[in-house]
Amino acid sequence: MPDSSRPPARPAVVNVRSVSCRYGDYVAVDDVSLAVPRGSIHALLGTNGAGKTTLLETIQGFRRPAAGSVRVFDADPWSHRAAVAARTGTMLQESGLVDEMTVTDQLSLWKGVSVREDEIGRVLELVGLTHRRKVPVAVLSGGERRRLDFAMALWGDPELVVLDEPTTGLDPQSRRTMWSIIRDLNDRGATVLLTTHYLDEAQGLADSVTILDRGRVAVKGRMSDVLAAIPSRIAFEVAASPEALDELDRRVSGELGRIPAGGGDSGHAGESVTIRTPAPQDDVAAVVDWARAHGARLERFRCAPASLEEVFFELPSLAPGKAGR
Repeated sequence: MPDSSRPPARPAVVNVRSVSCRYGDYVAVDDVSLAVPRGSIHALLGTNGAGKTTLLETIQGFRRPAAGSVRVFDADPWSHRAAVAARTGTMLQESGLVDEMTVTDQLSLWKGVSVREDEIGRVLELVGLTHRRKVPVAVLSGGERRRLDFAMALWGDPELVVLDEPTTGLDPQSRRTMWSIIRDLNDRGATVLLTTHYLDEAQGLADSVTILDRGRVAVKGRMSDVLAAIPSRIAFEVAASPEALDELDRRVSGELGRIPAGGGDSGHAGESVTIRTPAPQDDVAAVVDWARAHGARLERFRCAPASLEEVFFELPSLAPGKAGR
């Protein structure tokens, strides 16, 4: 029976089916499938050399796959590159800005080559650069240059926006500004496909994720499902006897680990306890009940779901496509 708790599936703007890409005998992308639903934000992640850039080039029609199929707006981007590009905004890692031009001149140049119509003032307001419109590109900060790149990607309200490492090199405040712009863009109906090395960025922005490892899909699915595939973590410090902690180990369903509080300083009383658990609610209750029964005080108590960083650490133990299937 269908899962009535989930919203109905949206049509995919990007549909990659069993795609492989080669450089001679080297297989850069190996039998990869993914779908990016309309109106969603999808993160394509992986270490350097995982195949992300090759796959992005294929999705944008710059490369023809050796096997499999790619459809963007139900069209083959290799055969219909102009039609797909007309509906797609792209922000690359490497900027194509001209230092000698002002911000307005740069966008005027872009206006002349784009098939989409827009107004310079509108996109400058979107990315927060209205006050810099007369400034030469050469004197913009790194964050402002990335926002100008973003303004060109947003030109004409494209239906699909591809962002390749949009916040690399930005300071924390500029990164958060970029996140806000991406969320606003998505709220207005755009579909976003992004790559990033900042896992907190992907976790905070994306609805779904595909993680590549050596050219193959290691994990994919809704972000919530991917994170749920890794145990949550309960952590605290407590002064308790070994026998009492053994009892706690028997009470909880998760895996309990403990070290002397203070990282091994034998002069520091108490234990630092970590419980990795698939049932955090039940095990938090068990810990609290145990502490009350033993009159123990829990210091620095915290409970948190798995992070995307932990998913990366667990990749060798996760079967391909395990999460979200």
